[in-house]
Amino acid sequence: MTSFDARSVAEIDNLDDLYSVFDDLSVEGGWYRRAPALWPEPLRNFLPYVWRYAEMKAVLDAAGRLVDHEMADRRNLTLTNPVEGNGYATVRSLVAAYQLIRPGEVAPAHHHTPAALRIILEGRGTYTVVDGDRVEMRPGDVLLTPSWAWHEHSAVGPDDCYWVDILDVPLVHLLEPMFFEKYPAGVQEDPRDIDTSPIAFRWEDSLACLAAETAAPEHGMAEREIELGSPAMPTIALHVQELGAGFESPTRRTTANSIFTVIEGSGETIVDGERLTWERGDIIAVPAWRPYQHIVSEPARMVRASDEPVFSVLGLLRSEKV
Repeated sequence: MTSFDARSVAEIDNLDDLYSVFDDLSVEGGWYRRAPALWPEPLRNFLPYVWRYAEMKAVLDAAGRLVDHEMADRRNLTLTNPVEGNGYATVRSLVAAYQLIRPGEVAPAHHHTPAALRIILEGRGTYTVVDGDRVEMRPGDVLLTPSWAWHEHSAVGPDDCYWVDILDVPLVHLLEPMFFEKYPAGVQEDPRDIDTSPIAFRWEDSLACLAAETAAPEHGMAEREIELGSPAMPTIALHVQELGAGFESPTRRTTANSIFTVIEGSGETIVDGERLTWERGDIIAVPAWRPYQHIVSEPARMVRASDEPVFSVLGLLRSEKV
């Protein structure tokens, strides 16, 4: 930084010389900006995208032969939105990944400030231990790992287990309170085996709650919908949606970012004019304020993870029919 001479500035008689002082002081004039700071509606930054489970599973299977837990705590595939300049996030504030654990393996314990959740796709005999509670991970279940909770995973059954991870890591990156620590002993000692837990939303319970719903949600994006938790975590809301064959939703947009995991069925989602076809296990990224519509071919159930709680508490949550 060059030394500031107030007398020289006082003698400036043209804007070009004044703007050269701005550069030296690392400031900008409100009347003279290189790029606008305000705009009429959210920008189209992150891209609509679909990741196909059949492709991701094949890659994970290859990694299962080549990558063990000595090489990495977790064998997962991060779903990086292909927008230029992005190196990590799936949508602005959330990241999703596919993960595989094989029989006999243990993913050792650690904790971190980002909140996480697991949506189980297939495989039995796999458990997660969260702050000392050992819970089985079954297909269709959604399991939570709150911020700073110790957690590990182990496969004691005969099946490879595949699931989807969703975390608020990009939000923590932005806000900067990132902390991460490995468990000193590797795994948590003497875990308690439990079946019912606030961190575990069982698929059979979700189905029963969906069946009990007598009215479609007001937004019309599904025929039936339930919320897991209220919200599930401070930064992530979870909704399980049911959509029958032939269902066509209205077109809506929201300031919240959404990641859909397809548990059952097939169809397509049109996001800002782009058609994304999907089937069981696929993941769909719907960025903020992009109009989207679901068109269903085979009866479908999806888990929608969104950052609605963040926008809601800040008074920035908007949604409208287009």
